[in-house]
Amino acid sequence: MAKDEFKILAPCGMLGYGFPKSSFMNGMACGPDAIVVDAGSTDAGPHKLGAGTAIVSKQACKKDLEIIITEGVKAGIPVIIGSAGGSGAQVHVEWTREIVMEILQEHGIRGIKVATIWADIPHEVVASKLEAGQCEPLGLTVAPLTPERLAATSRIVAQMGHEPIVAALEAEADIIICGRAYDPSPFAAVAMHHGYDPGLAYHLGKILECAALSAEPGTTKDCMLGTLKADSFIVRPLNEARKCTAVSVAAHTFYEKDHPYILHGPGLVLHLEHCVFTELGDGSVEVRGSRIAETPVYKIKLEGAMKVAYRTFVVAGVRDPLLIAKIEEVEELVKQQVRDYYSEVSPDDYKIHFINYGLDGVLGELEPQRKPAHELGIVFEVVAKTQELANAVCSSVRSTFLHYGYEGRKATAGNLAFPFAPSDVPFGAVYEFSVYHLMEVSDGLEMFPTDYEEV
Repeated sequence: MAKDEFKILAPCGMLGYGFPKSSFMNGMACGPDAIVVDAGSTDAGPHKLGAGTAIVSKQACKKDLEIIITEGVKAGIPVIIGSAGGSGAQVHVEWTREIVMEILQEHGIRGIKVATIWADIPHEVVASKLEAGQCEPLGLTVAPLTPERLAATSRIVAQMGHEPIVAALEAEADIIICGRAYDPSPFAAVAMHHGYDPGLAYHLGKILECAALSAEPGTTKDCMLGTLKADSFIVRPLNEARKCTAVSVAAHTFYEKDHPYILHGPGLVLHLEHCVFTELGDGSVEVRGSRIAETPVYKIKLEGAMKVAYRTFVVAGVRDPLLIAKIEEVEELVKQQVRDYYSEVSPDDYKIHFINYGLDGVLGELEPQRKPAHELGIVFEVVAKTQELANAVCSSVRSTFLHYGYEGRKATAGNLAFPFAPSDVPFGAVYEFSVYHLMEVSDGLEMFPTDYEEV
């Protein structure tokens, strides 16, 4: 039976982004029942998953985890990390686990049970589900998952729901390191484990996963406290410089959703059309009316990335008003001159892009106000089959543009200003989402095995 209230401390919106220690200790003074932090995102695209690298540095991750773990252990409350390492694949989870173990060893912490929940999906499982018609693209823009694309995919993860995390809590784990997780799931799991309403638990998780982003002023780099009650929950920032309002919390409820009232998750749909947001007068907001429904078929979201090319880029500035006035025309002429120079190379083997900041660098063709400023920042990007080809073509683009003799030019000393030397930056591999699908499973535990370790 649930007690009168249940408190969850969310330190920050992304593990490794940092938070004021004073805010965190304000949260600890409130007597939280759990500390939960999200560590994952696909906001930056598929590169981190494909390359197997973390979103944040080890130094940043350890700095956050050190206070989270030591204070969590001292208080005797569970610590849950969602989507470890950013993308939540085995390599990311192991990276996070090593940091956790390092902290436990350095602080001489013993008698701790650590659960590691894996979210990696074998390629053969996906192939079998595809053949059985139980795996579908998540949207019309997702390319068909051919056997060739599946084989080229470096790793595949699935977003876990609350079920494997609840199971780890039932096994009395003190620290739970989750592979890729549906962002609200770790927050919802700890509340549901203690008997709280799933709709309220998931809606609270939706808000807490970004910590103080739903406050004013909003940020992911500060702490938030969520308090669940029988028929509502309350969110409150833990920094006196911030407050929650009905509008700020309601607005964040719409965050990263394709429908204002409906939020799909693993095996569930969260309905928010009847929610009421009430300011309590102390910078906190109470929310009622969240409800949840199970889907007829349990589906989990798959994410997989494959290497498609290599990139080299240059950052440069232009201040000549004559060149700015005809920048796109000159860029096309530069492209053509480079293509002519590399006539022996198939045009399919590389692509040249220009991003003109100050003209339409952010919105591109959708930009409604194409009024160039007195200077432009230009990114030249070459994406090619090999790093060597990308480097060669980018070098040619840069040198051609630097000295291109456009009509009306008065000086020949150079058209571009470079902030860095060397100017050409070999970026490395380029990845795209090859797997972005929904896959049918029997239940929320089927694909997420858990390992336990007594420290």
